[in-house]
Amino acid sequence: MTEIHDDQRVGVYVDVQNMYYSAKNLYSSKVDFKKLLDKAVMNRDLIRASAYVIKADTPDEENFFDALRNIGYEVKIKELKEFYSGDKKGDWDLGMSVDMIQQAKKLDTVVLVTGDGDFAVLVDHLKSMGCRVEVMSFGRSSAKEIREAATKFIDMDEKEEKFLVDR
Repeated sequence: MTEIHDDQRVGVYVDVQNMYYSAKNLYSSKVDFKKLLDKAVMNRDLIRASAYVIKADTPDEENFFDALRNIGYEVKIKELKEFYSGDKKGDWDLGMSVDMIQQAKKLDTVVLVTGDGDFAVLVDHLKSMGCRVEVMSFGRSSAKEIREAATKFIDMDEKEEKFLVDR
């Protein structure tokens, strides 16, 4: 497999909810999305950075979305759906997958930031398209399937302080 080179074209795709809840549950902290992006890119040629968020009409939500944009992310927003039963759902799995497949031909490396095992099939597909696929997430909250499918797995638990907002 190709190692990391400065001339690699990289796309970074962040499952914001997955990262938010992992940091909250594991460390009672928040992810520093600037540090995360810097680590994901590693001096390579960033083609696109997308952050996928769910709009839940919470205080400071717009400020958070603006902060992501200021860091350099394209922010993709989906409304939280509330069903008649009272259940709530919001996820970007399919949208993220379509974006990555459409953009893969312009990329050498896809960096997928999530621990969600549902993406393992996508990782295999992207690799079959010729992409290197790096997965970044907190290892303790990452599905075995996605860790094993990745070309490279970056365990954010190993140096969690590098990825969390200063506490």
